[in-house]
Amino acid sequence: MLASLSQLFGLAGSGVALAVGFMTTTSVIMRAVWDTPIPGDVEITQVGIALAISLCLPVCQLRRANILVDFFTQRCTGRTRQLLDGAGCWLLVLMYGLLAWRTGVGAASVKTAGETTMILSVPMWWAYASLAPGLALAALIALIQGWQMLSGKLPADDNNEPGAFR
Repeated sequence: MLASLSQLFGLAGSGVALAVGFMTTTSVIMRAVWDTPIPGDVEITQVGIALAISLCLPVCQLRRANILVDFFTQRCTGRTRQLLDGAGCWLLVLMYGLLAWRTGVGAASVKTAGETTMILSVPMWWAYASLAPGLALAALIALIQGWQMLSGKLPADDNNEPGAFR
């Protein structure tokens, strides 16, 4: 279920990034040809790319596709790397959890303040709130992976092969 949900989030994030790219290209062409860009294109780009990134984090975590620096661990045993990877997953749980929590709190604060974007006057709280689900799902996946690695159920990523819940 988590794999399907993270894939769905990843597809949605890819779609948002694609839409932002299309909108940016259209705005640049409009600016060059008619000297009139799409109003609020920078605001839309900022919110859209942040949303796309947060939606793609769960599938990245699921595939264990985060950047690793293995200079110090390449001579370690598989079990040592597994323990270090598990500890790294739990550190990611803390980071993702903190970011999800703070974006949720930030959304509530911005909603209470009634903040809107400068050009389009769109309420800002929904932009903050839309980031939390992707971050929370990535945290849940990292928590499960960390538990699996520390308990020996998920091997260390020796060959950089994608796939989490084997």
